[in-house]
Amino acid sequence: MNNLQSSPRRRESSMHATWIPAFAGMTALLLAFMSATSYAQTFPSKPIKIMVGASAGGGTDIMARMLADKMSVSLKQPVVVENKAGASNTIAADITAKASADGYTLLVATTTGQAIAPHLLKLNYDAQKDIAPIGMLMAVPNVLVVGSSVTAKSVSELISDIRAKPNTYQYASSGIGSTQHIAGEAFAKAAGLQLLHVPYRGSTQAHIDLIGGAVQMMFDTTSSAMPQINGGKLRALAVTSGQRAGSLPTVPTLAESGVRGIDMSTWYGLFVTGGTNETTIKILTDELKRILALPDVQKRIADLGGLQMPLYGEEFKTFNAREFATYRTLIKDANITAQ
Repeated sequence: MNNLQSSPRRRESSMHATWIPAFAGMTALLLAFMSATSYAQTFPSKPIKIMVGASAGGGTDIMARMLADKMSVSLKQPVVVENKAGASNTIAADITAKASADGYTLLVATTTGQAIAPHLLKLNYDAQKDIAPIGMLMAVPNVLVVGSSVTAKSVSELISDIRAKPNTYQYASSGIGSTQHIAGEAFAKAAGLQLLHVPYRGSTQAHIDLIGGAVQMMFDTTSSAMPQINGGKLRALAVTSGQRAGSLPTVPTLAESGVRGIDMSTWYGLFVTGGTNETTIKILTDELKRILALPDVQKRIADLGGLQMPLYGEEFKTFNAREFATYRTLIKDANITAQ
């Protein structure tokens, strides 16, 4: 009888034992959901910083400041651009890679920092893991420009002048391992020329010496060079892309100019510190998509000679990895070093 009377209590205790862990599990799940929802609603709650690995005034800086202006309005937080020029854009990337993974440190990076420099420089971060891709901003061709000290009006004339005075023509770049550097080396090899490379801490300083005659040529991006070209301070001889640039329709490609085997463009992308949670990345991705769809932004990109490529998330990550592998092979085959 006593055993029969105690059975309900044991069953009740067993039900409690089963119910308590289940309730605790549901509570933890609910709290996690509420936390994620709350985070999504509050991010950003403080200023955001966009790192730029080049000096003010260049193409990377132009894109970063355009993003900052648009983001600060819609996200209702200050968005500040911080220039850390040098080391082929990797100083800014290093800061981003080592920042808190909370979405408040962004990076506008290019082919130089993400796909080229890691194969030439000893870095203290992993460019493929410690920096997470958000989306592609644009891709632009590189353009061979010369200053007023150069009389050549075409690539063939320039090649003849260089051959007549070997080891006297110098080409500028925005740094060792930049797309400008790689394009210059590829051009010299394809045309059988002897050129001297002069690296700078960004295109802006290189333009000063190019205009002043201290260096003679540069394979700059159209996004950086267009203002100087339109202002008549630099003369465009050819673009390095497979097709002519929409912003420079009368300027031939290198292939059309008789130098084949070079098809290079520079892409710009938005990145965030690796390990940033997916909720924050989605907020930033949606914001980037919104900005890039704005008519005035699209016009600005077109004016810079840029082509929009709608790559985000995994697609952009795959593209980034493919570019990384492509330039690794190119650099190895051309025996290009950071020296």
